[in-house]
Amino acid sequence: MSLLLTGASGFVGSALIGPLSNIDLVRCATRNPNFSTSFPSQLVLLNSPINGLTNWTEALQSVKVVIHCAGITHVTESSSQLALSDYRRVNTQDTLRLATLAAAHGVKRFIFLSSIKVNGDFTHPRKPFTPFDLPKPRDPYGISKLEAEQGLFRIAEETGMEVVIIRPPLVYGPNVKANFLSMVKILSNSIPLPFGCIRNLRSLVALDNLIDLILKCVAHPAAANQIFLVSDDEDLSTVELLRRMGCALGKPARLLPVPISCLTFLASIFGKHKLLQNACLSLQVDISKTRELLEWHPVVSVDEGLRQVARNFLIEK
Repeated sequence: MSLLLTGASGFVGSALIGPLSNIDLVRCATRNPNFSTSFPSQLVLLNSPINGLTNWTEALQSVKVVIHCAGITHVTESSSQLALSDYRRVNTQDTLRLATLAAAHGVKRFIFLSSIKVNGDFTHPRKPFTPFDLPKPRDPYGISKLEAEQGLFRIAEETGMEVVIIRPPLVYGPNVKANFLSMVKILSNSIPLPFGCIRNLRSLVALDNLIDLILKCVAHPAAANQIFLVSDDEDLSTVELLRRMGCALGKPARLLPVPISCLTFLASIFGKHKLLQNACLSLQVDISKTRELLEWHPVVSVDEGLRQVARNFLIEK
């Protein structure tokens, strides 16, 4: 059984290649001409931007499972200025074109790495997101992922190709980028942070745990045409995350008890609303369905996941 992995040079994709190579031949699709891997695999270099016109024909030859990780993945203060049409072109249109071609080539199962942002941006106390909730995406990224999911289920109904949707929250692990890396850098330099008054709960997922779930979904019969949420199954407040990440780095977090009203005022001045939202609001997910239907459980703890981040950061520093 050959597998096609898209986004092979990305944060999640590159970590998948080794484990997938233990299952069968993995074909890696990427636009990065400098990408290489030491694991047994075939590289397919895409010579055009990923959009609704991408030529996937070569990549799909003799493939039975597609794991689609390619897309616009990080929504930051700067990338949030992208138009909905930009997200749709990559995250929606190309996903659906790839899935349509995959079904025509006889692909049995299509695994789509979506996002918890399909559910929404935050949760209320003791009301975590579930896969059964009515989706309420609040930004172009989440909307584009939801539209891709809806289109994939239509394709599955029309063609019989099985679809698996995975909606992760924030993913962290070795070589993590964006805001999580910024947090690690700040903690490693013992810079005080004004988050001592925050009392929230957020679900995260270690890269190893996400990879393990994806591998489970490759062949598990109960995964067909299902939506799964994933996390480390231990929710942390921002304060607890900072303290435990600081402990992993050997640099105790220095947290100042700044009132949230002051943080809100400062965020409005400096245009950091999304950063403050991520730091202050809760976002919890319920992985009961994932545990029970797939008999899956996280393979690493939060603390082990954070230690992996710290070890990699200190080596690369």
